[in-house]
Amino acid sequence: MTKASPVSLAHDSASPSGHCAAQDKRHPRPLRIAIFGFGTVGSSVARILAESRPRELELTHVFNRGVERKRVDWTPPGVIWSEDAAAVLSSDVDVIVELAGGLDPAGEWVRRALEAGKSVVTANKKLIAYHGVELERLAESKGGHLKYGAAVAGGIPVIPGLEQGLAGDRIERIEGILNGTCNFILSQMQEGADYATVLAAAQAKGYAEADPTEDVGGFDARSKLAILMRLALRVQVNPDEIVPRPITALAPVDFSYARDLGCTIRQVSCAEQVEGRLAAAVGPMLVELRSPLAWSQDTQNMVIVTGHYGGDVVFSGHGAGGHPTAVAVVSDLLVLAHGSRRVEIPSAPVHVGAEFEVPHYIRFLVNDRPGIVAAIAGALAKAQINIRAIVQKAGYPAHALPFVVTVEPCKSSVLERALAEIRTMDCMLVEPLNLQMLE
Repeated sequence: MTKASPVSLAHDSASPSGHCAAQDKRHPRPLRIAIFGFGTVGSSVARILAESRPRELELTHVFNRGVERKRVDWTPPGVIWSEDAAAVLSSDVDVIVELAGGLDPAGEWVRRALEAGKSVVTANKKLIAYHGVELERLAESKGGHLKYGAAVAGGIPVIPGLEQGLAGDRIERIEGILNGTCNFILSQMQEGADYATVLAAAQAKGYAEADPTEDVGGFDARSKLAILMRLALRVQVNPDEIVPRPITALAPVDFSYARDLGCTIRQVSCAEQVEGRLAAAVGPMLVELRSPLAWSQDTQNMVIVTGHYGGDVVFSGHGAGGHPTAVAVVSDLLVLAHGSRRVEIPSAPVHVGAEFEVPHYIRFLVNDRPGIVAAIAGALAKAQINIRAIVQKAGYPAHALPFVVTVEPCKSSVLERALAEIRTMDCMLVEPLNLQMLE
């Protein structure tokens, strides 16, 4: 059994000489802040600090490559603008706010800051998902702190809620919408738009990158889910063990069929522990129209946490965008400035599977001929899978006929074996689309 490692939920005040001690009442001074990355979120953090002027915080440095093109005239006059990361890291700043993103060089900056005894506030979900435990241990050993409330769901206080408000419960399940870009695309497709058109609109609005793979492929949401699993389910997982499914195979017809079934489609991230087994998945899923997940529109995020004692708790709001994410960053800075009592909750490394036992929606596109439904039903029956419904809309040509089969709850691995046989049928025009149905 691998020894469990503590997860720091909140932090004690550091010693008077520590960088992130609560302000010394005898010699009050604000924490000196350096922002690494002056993009959408970084500039929003600076804007909040400049306009709100919290007495506990002082922006002293801004680091960015090609920093002159980023310089603005509304920050405090004493701010040092720099493109020399080493100089800022070796300065007298107390907290590095890392908003550049990615594993490198951001990871190196964070490590160097923590090694120097400084504290770090970051919104970097990939860095925390892959290296959060290691970095928390480093921060603790050097007398600093690591805060990442903005790494999941932007301005929605999911992480503080798990760390403090729900720490007394035993969380059994998490499910949510963790990627605003995908939620924008799918909520527009729900209204009849096609994927390519909506993706172009998302890119024009700045919601999606030129290469949208991180979002539409589920990798962004996967990193966020791994962080939530550590804090809520108290397990340390390798994000690479969670295999995401992209939203790119969805078509308008899927939303039409989903509506007939009383559902819509969202990119959902979910994880649960059942009888000692851990399962996690990220991908497009059918959600009932009465579910809170179906109410989330455009770039909104939502997380539903199910506790053994407290039941369901829903977090919802604007998860993306500069200002909402900046609010979470500044909130972390204020926590550091004031200090708080430290609580440790153990988490342990575990392996994760994808074995959910849920109903499934399977959409086929076939060159129609007699016997297709019978052959599909036979393959499912051989795997002991019961059909719930067969739905076929009129108006489609026989040579490219879409229809849907929904099945009763079954294990994902069992269904995959049945689908492997079905895929060999010569009438199949494309890969069957297999989506979990959340109930």
